[in-house]
Amino acid sequence: MTTVDVICYKYKPLKTGELPLKIKVCKDRKTRYINLGVSTKAEYWDFEKNQPKSTCPDRELLEKLISSKISEVKSKIVELKSEDKEFSATTLVDKVSNPVRLVTVGELSKQYLSRLEEEKRTGYRLSIQQTYNSLIKFNRHLDIPFSEMDCNWLRRYETWLRKQGKSENTIGIRFRNIRTIFNLAIDMELVKQEDYPFKKFKVAKLHQETAKRALSKDEILAVTNYPTDGKDFYTRLAVALFTFSYFMGGINFVDMAYLTDKNITEGRLIYHRKKTSKLINLPLQDEAIMVLKGYKDSSKGYLFPILSNEHRTEQQKLNRLHKVITKVNKVLKAIGEELNIPIKLTTYCARHSYATVLKRAGVATSIISESLGHSSEKVTQIYLDSFENNQIDKALEFLK
Repeated sequence: MTTVDVICYKYKPLKTGELPLKIKVCKDRKTRYINLGVSTKAEYWDFEKNQPKSTCPDRELLEKLISSKISEVKSKIVELKSEDKEFSATTLVDKVSNPVRLVTVGELSKQYLSRLEEEKRTGYRLSIQQTYNSLIKFNRHLDIPFSEMDCNWLRRYETWLRKQGKSENTIGIRFRNIRTIFNLAIDMELVKQEDYPFKKFKVAKLHQETAKRALSKDEILAVTNYPTDGKDFYTRLAVALFTFSYFMGGINFVDMAYLTDKNITEGRLIYHRKKTSKLINLPLQDEAIMVLKGYKDSSKGYLFPILSNEHRTEQQKLNRLHKVITKVNKVLKAIGEELNIPIKLTTYCARHSYATVLKRAGVATSIISESLGHSSEKVTQIYLDSFENNQIDKALEFLK
């Protein structure tokens, strides 16, 4: 049982001689007090009935204040019990005395963006920033509580996005990002579970199948064997990155850009993915070793000549990555057209092709998924992490 009463605290009179009024909370034989910030003279307090005497000059105001605070405490007790949350006299008093300040959608979004920046999750931070900017354009401001972001609000935002001509996948990304921040708000107890709109508003419907980017083995080998002698810097780099990605587990462009000598240990490539932080541990294929030898003396601290020690800040690195990937994919597109490859050739095609070739060779989907890097990328990565290295090593043999 939890009891809540008011007391006139006669044990510590104030300098004025008056006695402070407090709310007394008892639970599990523990007693805690909430100071009401008001006091009265002992002669005006009925200690038997525990209430102001009829002669008290501020009787009505004191009774109203006492009743309001007791109701507030009891209401908090009902709330905690309804949510099946454990509490003590101390935590109850703390929740009533120090209520959580209202944090708006905008404030929490900015906090999350700062956290992503500290964690150097540049790509994902950009996605959240784009969603934040989009919401500002739609609503003009985000100084709103999370409870206001209900199903009707989300539907209006979806309609607005469609009028803006956004693709189905872009709309899906926007809403997945909103859901992430909303879940964070719930975890921080900034909004109640019953205000969660995504039980009714289904994000899963906002998904569009992307055109396949996988090549046949003959097409892949045509790219990896593309003659680069005498070609310009970006042509050589484009073919090198495509080849390295295909033979090394579909490693993506950003992860390749950050590789250094420290990622090579006893003939294996070991690195953490920038996007998921998952550990990747693969044997270096002969074709990949040949690629690296070509850049051994020109990479300036990195395995590939994409980043250098001159790129110190995250923004400088991001700008450089954007510049290089744009030029590399432009070159790959031209190579693809020259080789009569039916789809637009990019570095990401190597990642998709890696998965598809293994699957077509009969490798179990528990080791590698055809949709590596898309909606089931996390599942695929979990599977990869759970297998012994020799199982993956054997699977990679199918690439040749």
